[in-house]
Order: sequence, then C-alpha cells, then structure tokens
Amino acid sequence: MDAVAVELFEANRGRLASLAYRLLGSAADAEDAVQDAFLRWQSADRGRIEVPEAWLTTVVTNLSLDRLRSARTRRERAVGAWLPEPLLDGDPMLGPADTVEQRESVTLAMLMLMERLSPVERAVYVLREAFSYSHAEIAGILDITESASQQHAHRARRRVAAERKRDEVDRVTARRIVEAFVDAASSGRTERLVALLADDAIAITDGAGLARKPLWYSTPERIAVVARAGFTSTPAKRRLIGGSPSIHAGLVNGSPAVIAVFEERVLGTVVLDVRDGRIAAVRGIAAPHRLGRLTQEWRRREHDAPLIEAW
Repeated sequence: MDAVAVELFEANRGRLASLAYRLLGSAADAEDAVQDAFLRWQSADRGRIEVPEAWLTTVVTNLSLDRLRSARTRRERAVGAWLPEPLLDGDPMLGPADTVEQRESVTLAMLMLMERLSPVERAVYVLREAFSYSHAEIAGILDITESASQQHAHRARRRVAAERKRDEVDRVTARRIVEAFVDAASSGRTERLVALLADDAIAITDGAGLARKPLWYSTPERIAVVARAGFTSTPAKRRLIGGSPSIHAGLVNGSPAVIAVFEERVLGTVVLDVRDGRIAAVRGIAAPHRLGRLTQEWRRREHDAPLIEAW
C-alpha cells in the first residue's frame, strides 16, 4: 500500500477507534475492529472509493455490529458477565467531547444502558448523538432507509432517557467527591458513606474478574458495608498485590473515579456517578483484562499527589 493511503487511514484512526469503542464498550475490541478495517483498506480498490472517510466509517461500524451479533458476545452479555472497559480522561479513544451528548455517550452508565438496545439501534444512536451524522448518512452506512434510521433513533432515545440523569463535574469537583468517598470508606464508619449516597443508589463490581458475573448491590447500607470492606487494608490483601498500592483521584470515562495503582500498574478503579450532588452509582472494575489500556495511559501522564500514599 502506498504512503498516501496509509497516511489517509492513520488520519482517521482516532475517530474510527472512538466510534468502535462506543459501539463495543471495549478498547481491545475497538482496536481489533480498526485493525480489521485497515486490512480491508489495504485490499480495497481505493480508486473506486469516492469518499474514503465515509467508506471507513461504514466498514468499522459494520465490523463492530458483527462483533455485537456474534454468538460469543451474545452469550457473554446475556448472562451479565460484562462491564465496559474503563478509559482514563484524555484518552484519545474517548473521542469528541464538545457536546453533552458526546461526553455522555462514553460514560460507563451509558455504555451499560446501550446494552439494552439492539445492535442497529445502538449504531444509530452513536452515529447520531456522538458523531452528528444525518439520518440520510446513517441510512447509507447501515444499508437501511432514512425512515428506519429515524425510528431506531427514536426508540433508542426513549429507552435510555429515563436513566440518563447525572451531574457533569469538572476535575476539581471530581477530586472533592472522590476524597469524600475514600475518606468515608476508609474510616470504618458506614454511616459516613451512607450520607454520601443517594437513597436509590446502586453498586456493581466485576469482583476483580473472579466472579462469574458482576455483583450488584441496591441499598445505601449494603453499598456502604461492601465499600468499607473493599477499602480496608489487610496483610492478606497486601500479600496478594505484592505490596501497598497508592490511591488516587481521577476522571474515568468522564466521571469521578478512585484509582488504585501499584508500581505504575492500575489495579482497579471505582467510578462514581453523581446526581443532585450525591453518589447515585458506584462501579468497581478490577479485572486485569479490562485495565490494560487504562494502565498504558496512566504511565504516560503526570498525576496529582495520591489521596493515600500507601494503602
């Protein structure tokens, strides 16, 4: 392949990866979809492709849909053995963040909500809300009618609208929220944690990848007990880790997050959704296979002082 064709693809790689991540909720799967698109670009009759950007968007979208429809993916997600792969704020794969819709489309809450959509509804929603494609353009990408695109968009918006309320927070506010959460969780007093949680708060964790499916908790009292246990340092936990991690505040997928790090490796993150000033959802992700890209991005950055130097 000539250098011009490679350069054109690379100029689109970031946008394509961001699109695939929103469709798949997995950075690893998104990278695979983009690489498969590159192989197709290599073998394509590029002289007959009038608008390369549109062609590449169509290919990546449909490769992502193929993955969503695969028997393996349906089986894994049908039993609930899935959580999105978290990304550190500023990761290029998070893509455009100029509008509320674009920022919201990569939150862990929205990625999980979109699991309730059909693959086509999810694609229409992402292309329309996050990338501002017209229904005519979406119809061409998905090989459906413009009317069908409008109907899919309407159904998708209706399905996610009821549960999409959350506060947008800046970095300073996020750190304050995380500081309060970590302080309460490590105090040993569950009532302090309960006071931070919304009355209808929920928590979900992947059990560090050891549980067969995510574990859900649905009352502030139960969430407080689980969080307190999770933030209690013990010799057994330190032996398992190999030492004492540091605890940091950050932004993950646009939300306040606790980030545990040991020797520049992210061991886990707890992502907090905030609604009306209180924590409405707690999502804990510590399965190593979901933290690879987060660790890579962490190692590239300068960081604020940890909340806890050695846990």
